[in-house]
Amino acid sequence: MAKSRYKDINYPTPNFDPKKTNLVEGVILHHTAEPTIVRSLGVLTNTHKKVGTHVVIDTDGTRYRMCSPTTVTFHAGRSYLNGKEGCNNFTIGIEFQGNTLNEPLTADQIKSAVEYLLPIMKKYKIKLSNVVTHEMVRKAYKKRHPKVKCSGKVDITQTEYKRFMKYLSKHLDSKKK
Repeated sequence: MAKSRYKDINYPTPNFDPKKTNLVEGVILHHTAEPTIVRSLGVLTNTHKKVGTHVVIDTDGTRYRMCSPTTVTFHAGRSYLNGKEGCNNFTIGIEFQGNTLNEPLTADQIKSAVEYLLPIMKKYKIKLSNVVTHEMVRKAYKKRHPKVKCSGKVDITQTEYKRFMKYLSKHLDSKKK
């Protein structure tokens, strides 16, 4: 395998479920909505907030690996994908540093995330259609449970999701050739 062009930093989070194993059937994309990587990492390691993820991608492409893909982290909340609720149990969470409502993802963030994801998608046979945003799985849950309150946090925008998916799709296709 080619050497990564991006730095990988092990940055464990205590916010995971040690009693469960992630089935790794999908990927949920998020943005941190925090102004700095230091603040983002602080939130994702704060035991009182109980929010976790698998990896955070900084604007320069540096990856902060917080848990292995088979670890259940707390990134999806009330969520629904492919006929199943509780996406934390079967998806990987990727957090992009920043707020895509204010700034687009950097080219390095997209490239680094795809570099991280390609071997995982291959190993666990994750379909492209199972790479979604947090907002998508939250809306699907709310549609099934209209009376249940869910936080209304806006996450990665559809424009940035489409940019990311176009790049990911292109690189998945090139791996098949």
